[in-house]
Amino acid sequence: MKLHYIALLLIVTFSFCEQENSQGTYGNEPAIGFNLEASDQKAIEIADLVMEAMGGRQAWDQTRFIKWNFFGARKLLWDKHTGWVRIEDQRSDLRINVNVYQEPLQGKVSKGGTLFENADSLAYYLDRGNRIWINDSYWLVMPFKLKDSGVTLTYEQEDTLMTGEKATKLRLTFEGVGVTPQNAYDVWVSKSDTLVRQWAYYREAFDTVPMFVYPWDDYSKFGHIKLSGNRGTRNLSEIEVLDSVSATIFSSFDEEI
Repeated sequence: MKLHYIALLLIVTFSFCEQENSQGTYGNEPAIGFNLEASDQKAIEIADLVMEAMGGRQAWDQTRFIKWNFFGARKLLWDKHTGWVRIEDQRSDLRINVNVYQEPLQGKVSKGGTLFENADSLAYYLDRGNRIWINDSYWLVMPFKLKDSGVTLTYEQEDTLMTGEKATKLRLTFEGVGVTPQNAYDVWVSKSDTLVRQWAYYREAFDTVPMFVYPWDDYSKFGHIKLSGNRGTRNLSEIEVLDSVSATIFSSFDEEI
C-alpha cells in the first residue's frame, strides 16, 4: 500500500509538472494573445530556453532603455516601460518622438530643425515612426518575442546552420498584429547554447523561398540581457542598455541620442 501511494504521488507530481510546462514555466508566461492552442509544446519549451539564455524573463522585463543604430541609417532610443521612442534619421535630418503604446499615437516630429504643426503631416510621420520602431526593434530583440501577442510558434525540424552547427528550426507566423501580419520567419536555435543563431524572412507565410537568410551572431551582454548586432551583411551597431536618460529626451529635440 505504501509503495502504491508513493508511485501514485510520483505520477501526480509528474503530471502537474507537465501541465505547468504546457502553460509556460521558467517565469516566461506567454503574452496575452499568443496562440497557445496552435503552437507546439516543443517549440514553446525551446522559446523558454532561449529566454533563459538571453538573460531570463525578469531581466528582460526590468530592462528599460535600449539604444541602437539600425544599419548606420538611423538611431533609436526606446523606453520599454513607457513606450516612448526617439528616432533620428541620419540621412534626412528627420527626428521623431512617438509613444508607440498609445492609440492614437502621440508625439512630436522635426525635420531640418522645424517642428511639424500640421495635424495630417504630424499623424503621417508618427505612424511612420511607429512602423520604423516595429521593424528596427524586431531586428534587435526578436528572440525575446517568440511568445509575443499574435504569434503562432511551431516546431519545424532538426536542422543545421549555415555554419554547419546543429540547431532546431522553429517557425513564427502572425495574426492580427503589427503592420505586416502576413509575414513569417524561420528561426534556428543552436543546440549548443540555445541562442537564436540564424533567421529567415518570408514576405508571405505561404512562400516557399525566403527573402533572406541571415546569421544572428556576436552576442554580448548589455545590462542584464544578451543582444546581438551581427546580421551578416546588415549590422546593428552602437547598442546600449541604459538605466536612465535625460528627462527631456522624449519631449524635445534639444539633445541628440
